[in-house]
Amino acid sequence: MTTLVERIKSTAKNKYGWNLKTTAQNAGIGINSIYRWKTQAPTSKSLQKVADVLNVSVDFLLTGNEEEQSIKKTDDNSATGVIAAHIDDDTPAEEQQQIINFIENLKKARGGQD
Repeated sequence: MTTLVERIKSTAKNKYGWNLKTTAQNAGIGINSIYRWKTQAPTSKSLQKVADVLNVSVDFLLTGNEEEQSIKKTDDNSATGVIAAHIDDDTPAEEQQQIINFIENLKKARGGQD
């Protein structure tokens, strides 16, 4: 049986190549928060932040039973993907694509650096 922390760790590694520290940083929480989840229940706010940054549901993190949500904004697992994952869901699809295109154009102007 996979634990919450193991599920976070494997999802972060498989989708983005992140370790727990990077995952916590990208979610805006302390790394010790995730480690405490081995013995203590997480706050709903912190768990939602981790689910959002990994682009999965809270249910998936807690149970592993729900299939991972597909990335809605982009399949890119780079910084572009992280930024795109934080675009509000109520933003029209056309505007979402414009934001992603803008980021891609900036990357091209810098020579493709992430």
